[in-house]
This record gives sequence, structure tokens and C-alpha cells, in this order.
Amino acid sequence: MRRRRQGTAPPCANGVAAGGERRPGTSAGGQHPRSQTAGSRRPYSLPDAPMKLIAHKQRSFPWFGMDIGGTLVKLVYFEPKDITAEEEQEEVENLKSIRKYLTSNTAYGKTGIRDVHLELKNLTMCGRKGNLHFIRFPSCAMHRFIQMGSEKNFSSLHTTLCATGGGAYKFEEDFRTIADLQLHKLDELDCLIQGLLYVDSVGFNGQPECYYFENPTDPEQCQKKPYCLDNPYPMLLVNMGSGVSILAVYSKDNYKRVTGSSLGGGTFLGLCCLLTGCETFEEALEMAAKGDSTNVDKLVKDIYGGDYERFGLQGSAVASSFGHMMSKEKRDSISKEDLARATLVTITNNIGSIARMCALNENIDKVVFVGNFLRINMISMKVLAYAMDYWSKGQLKALFLEHEGYFGAVGALLELLKMTDDQ
Repeated sequence: MRRRRQGTAPPCANGVAAGGERRPGTSAGGQHPRSQTAGSRRPYSLPDAPMKLIAHKQRSFPWFGMDIGGTLVKLVYFEPKDITAEEEQEEVENLKSIRKYLTSNTAYGKTGIRDVHLELKNLTMCGRKGNLHFIRFPSCAMHRFIQMGSEKNFSSLHTTLCATGGGAYKFEEDFRTIADLQLHKLDELDCLIQGLLYVDSVGFNGQPECYYFENPTDPEQCQKKPYCLDNPYPMLLVNMGSGVSILAVYSKDNYKRVTGSSLGGGTFLGLCCLLTGCETFEEALEMAAKGDSTNVDKLVKDIYGGDYERFGLQGSAVASSFGHMMSKEKRDSISKEDLARATLVTITNNIGSIARMCALNENIDKVVFVGNFLRINMISMKVLAYAMDYWSKGQLKALFLEHEGYFGAVGALLELLKMTDDQ
């Protein structure tokens, strides 16, 4: 058992809910089925981290990986750019149709989006050169996606798709009965780590995948800077999706799930829809950017008249999230934008507080935040960077990754490439 350094909780007003999203194979407490309790660690083997994918009997195209989450479906697609004249002549029509549909559009229907700015160019995977595309759509549109797979006769090209996330269980029967496709279900945390290590190893089109914020406690001097993650271990990996999972990663094939929280991106969007009437994540963030959370939250200075110097609490620190809402006068004076901002800050502070305590207990000084909660969400990233730096007195650094929520899907793609066509 790894010896653990004891740490005390930071003087933070936010409560901690150490639960976790439940999915098939997990308990109500959120413990990962292949790990021990948070107090003990059992090593187990992951597939080799794919720093170099070894060419074997080539898997036929198309190459997909899917992560079917509770809120979003993430899909990665490898577009071959080295197709020979002979291959092009032999290529069946529906394969050409799928490639053209995915690569010539940036939007699919009303809700599907290809994140063009994240495209990885000129990759070599299993001896083939091409580009990796990143596509997302709401999980509520999954049935339309399955129907499209049936219409494009995808099962004539592959009978199996590699998928991870809770939706790989939820939609398994629909894939089989509607599209005549089998889902090869993969462990979501294995895929997350495998995908992260691969994307970081290939870089972001010549630029580092990982970054941090320099001078996070100074708004005027705070700047985004590249970070070299060549020596990543140990790291605390905080996956922020609909809920939150926190992993302690000691090597590419040795990790444990430390804890989790049911308060994540799904909580933020759900509460914003309830409180403000917004309908999308983008709309919620747009409102939050215009709001002032101090009109909603009760601060230390609202209680003490200034800083609480004995415990190093600045007057601007949140003492009670939504604490001002006990007052009718305050309720009457706030805007929907203020409520959205306060909701975002509350969820983010809670995640940051849990992450810091886990880092202390595991004696880890690198905290990597990933997940689609951070997509286009600069407010939360800067709040997390500030919190990690301030409460640890500069000992903890919050790290972020450009491809935020796509690592699980990349991990699923890598598993596909290890399979042969008869699997």
C-alpha cells in the first residue's frame, strides 16, 4: 500500500459530496468495479499506452471510436489521406459516402458539431497516414445516429463498433436491432487514460496538448502557457463530465479511482435551465460570462467585514454559495446572468475543493482537469487554476488539455485498431 500523506481540508465554504455517477458495473457509491477502495490500491494492466501503434493485419475502414456519455456523445473518425488508386477503385460506395459526409460538413442536423479547430493532421496510425476528426452531439440524439447508421448500411462495412461510456450499455440493444451492429463495450476509465496518453504523445499539430495558466491569482497577468507532460506521473486526473470522477494515475497501467462527485457539468446545466430558462450549455455559459456571482453568494467580508486573517481567508472568498438568496431584497435585485455565474462558480469551486484534498492525500502535485464541462469554459478553468494555486500556496498546478472531452473516444478508437476484422 502506498504511504499517504495526511492533509487537512482547505478553509473553503463549499461542501463536498463524494459520490459518483452510477453506471452498469458500479456501486451507488461510485467505486470503479476494477479498483479497490480509496484506501488501498491494486495494480492491474491496461492495454499498452499507444505511443507507437504497431501495424498488424490492418483493420478495414472506416475507423471510429465512440464515447457515449450521459449528456454528450463524442466520436472520433480517422480519415485516411494516403488512399492508393487501387484502393480508391475497390472502395465501396457507402464507405465513400460516409467519409464525404463526415469530412465535408462541420454540422450534422441541428445538434451535431465537428470541432474543426481540434482536428489532428498528418497522423500515422497503424501505418496509415491521415487526419483525426472530432465530432460531438447530444446523447438525446443517439437514436437518430443509430438510424443513420442503418440507412447508410454501416453493418456491411463493420459488424462491430468500439464504444465506451454508460451509453454503450444503454444503447447496446438499439444498435443491434436497428442498425445490425454489435457494440464492443470498453471500460471508460481505461479508454480515458489510454486516449489522453496517446493524444499528448502526438501533440496538437506541432504544439503541446497540455497547458496551464501562469499568474492565476493576478487577473491582469494571467496567461495561458504550454506545459510539457513528458513526465506525467503521478498525476491526479479529474474527469468533469455530467458528473465527476477523480483518478490517481501512477503509471500508464496503474491507476485507481479515488472518489467522485454527482455535482458536475450536468448539475450546472440542469440548475441553469431551472433557474434561468436557458436551454443549452452554450447559452448557460454566455449568461454566466455576463453575470456577477457576488450578488448571489455570501462572501467572507459580508460576514466579517473584511479578511478573516487568522485562517488566511480573503474577504473575497465565498463563505456561503447562494447565501444572499435568503434575503428577499437580494432575490429581487439579481439577474438571471448573476444566477448562472453563481451556479458555475459553485460547481467549479466544489470540484476544485475535492481535487485539492485528493491531491494532498495522494501526495500528488500535478492535477489534470479534463472533460466537456471545460469546453469553451474559460471561467471555470481560471477559477480552478486560481483555487489550486492560492489554497496550496503555489504547490499545486492545475493543468488542462486542448482536446478536453474526447480522450475516451480516442481510447475506443485505439482499441478498435488492435482488433482484426473477424473479431
